[in-house]
Amino acid sequence: MRDNVLQSKSYAFAIRIIRLVQYLEREKREFVLSNQVKRSGTAIGASIREAEFSESRLDFIHKMRISLKEANETMYWLSLLLDTGYINKRMAASIMGDCRELLAMLVSTVKTAKRNMQQ
Repeated sequence: MRDNVLQSKSYAFAIRIIRLVQYLEREKREFVLSNQVKRSGTAIGASIREAEFSESRLDFIHKMRISLKEANETMYWLSLLLDTGYINKRMAASIMGDCRELLAMLVSTVKTAKRNMQQ
């Protein structure tokens, strides 16, 4: 069940990222940072979805750890967008809150999968 929640939240997050990128490109004429946040922000859900058909528990953990790394990278790009004035504090707080939630869920998923492997 948790994986379904993770999949739906990461998919919704990817949609938010795409909409953010559309805003950045249309309104702010910013293309470099927006491309980076689009790549990492949408890769989170893609790796989670890929893990659904992982070949082994180790493969599952590996794919979830990739998602975790992408989520962490996305936080970096969002922070950079905030600190350079491309997004305001209200926008940043909302989308970064979603990213933090994904990070926490991914950390928990990886820890649980590792723990279950040892049993």
